[in-house]
Amino acid sequence: MAHRDDYDDKRAAAATYSPNDPALYEGGAKSAVEGKYQGNESDIRQMKVLGRTQETRRVFSFLSILGFGSTLIVTWEVILSNLGLILTNGGSAGMWWGFLIVSVGYILVYASISEMASMAPTSGGQYHWVSEFAPASIQRYLSYMTGWLCFTGWQSAITAIGFLVAGIIQGLIVLNNENYVPERWHATLLIIAVVAFCVVVNIFVARRLPLVEGVLAICHFAGIFIVIIVLWTLAPRNNAHDAFLKFSNNGGWSSDGLSFMVGLLPLTLCLLGFDSQVHMSEETTDAARSMPRSIMWSTYLNIGMGFLMIITLIFTMGDQDEILASPTGWPFIQVFYNTTRSVAGTDIMCLLLIFPLTGSVIACVATASRQIWAFARDGGVPFSATVRHVYAKSAIPINAIVISLIVCVLLSLINIGSTAALNAILALDLAALLASYTISISCILYRRFSKTEALPPAAWSLGKFGAVINILAICWLLPVFIFTLFPVATPVTAAGMNYGCLLFGFMVLFSTGYYIVHGKKHYISPKERLRRDLQGDYSM
Repeated sequence: MAHRDDYDDKRAAAATYSPNDPALYEGGAKSAVEGKYQGNESDIRQMKVLGRTQETRRVFSFLSILGFGSTLIVTWEVILSNLGLILTNGGSAGMWWGFLIVSVGYILVYASISEMASMAPTSGGQYHWVSEFAPASIQRYLSYMTGWLCFTGWQSAITAIGFLVAGIIQGLIVLNNENYVPERWHATLLIIAVVAFCVVVNIFVARRLPLVEGVLAICHFAGIFIVIIVLWTLAPRNNAHDAFLKFSNNGGWSSDGLSFMVGLLPLTLCLLGFDSQVHMSEETTDAARSMPRSIMWSTYLNIGMGFLMIITLIFTMGDQDEILASPTGWPFIQVFYNTTRSVAGTDIMCLLLIFPLTGSVIACVATASRQIWAFARDGGVPFSATVRHVYAKSAIPINAIVISLIVCVLLSLINIGSTAALNAILALDLAALLASYTISISCILYRRFSKTEALPPAAWSLGKFGAVINILAICWLLPVFIFTLFPVATPVTAAGMNYGCLLFGFMVLFSTGYYIVHGKKHYISPKERLRRDLQGDYSM
């Protein structure tokens, strides 16, 4: 218990400082970050309330963090990349109606997250909110578990998007060279190369990260218009009846309804992860206001682009059986080739996906590193002192960034031994983050009804509709979470099994065991650091 006693002594010392002092304190230590990078008065006060020291530079504005979130959630690009999975269960009609359902559900979820982000704009995100809003008797374990869920989800996201980039590159090689035989180890090396490049960008271009993501956001927003113009101009047309009402059940499920629900997995991935911006809170100016606005606006923008891409695909993709049998392994590449009848034209159109998807990996690395860094500050992971270290010159957690590369290498090795690796990693990413959303929203709903303490003030609030929105969000999250762990097709074989459920179960067991052995003694939950007496209001 010496660790906890030492922390209590430092916290007591920190409390003696004036709440109006512009310096920030965590355990009595002053921030080494230059004043111009500490944000505005609201940010300074929020850091005091959260019991944190400003260790990173606030280099993101509202517009740049909006671009960051939009670039990370590459909605239309992921729709194209997962076209095969979408058509297997649901078809064109399932794509349209499924995305409509997913969009409504995510708006409810992200509205709930936005409110919590305004109450507590911290890089810890979900595990902090769980700690603050959960029942006192279980808050430490539940927040600890949520921290591991976020770690698992975001580290998996890096590998999953890297997997898409590597796979598309392999598909283009097949298109350009009929003699090329794609091997799984080729994809693994490509994944590692892509993620290593993104890690280098995060370390050596850290101060220019908002600019880099801004440029990639332009590719993200402009690319969709080039793609849809080409498809609408050159591709054949499907009829409206088939586009909106023809469901496919190529997964062998007992009913079209069950097939449709399983087909929601790739569509749910298309809008997963807008909590990414939350994990960059401590690098964003006026975070309590900027975070919720950027989360919601980037959600709306990506939903809009998703619908543009889907309406284009269901009318222009041609014969579904033909594109599913594409020798490239990627149905959308076949759609591009059938439309342009040009290998060079197809290559150029695919580059419009590869660039923003690579930008998404860059943003995922930034997000994942900040999440594990925040968790390490509270002693939540092995070697926390090393993981949480921030280098003074760069003001970024380089050790946490390197961990993302190490985890990616380990996860990508799964691909060498199994053809089901991509589906497993996608399912793990989805299940872990959806579980973290469910627990967080359930905890704030508990706080609303328990009335043990008033909710913290928020610059962006759901007001009297908060409880209803939270309930509807949970009602959407629970069934979607269950279906993310279903296999793509039946009968289930060893190669077709969804091993995401196995990986998810292992993560839960491991984190619980690690909490019992290590976390109970060393983990300091965010609630233990809180100083809500310094909160003030948002009228400044």
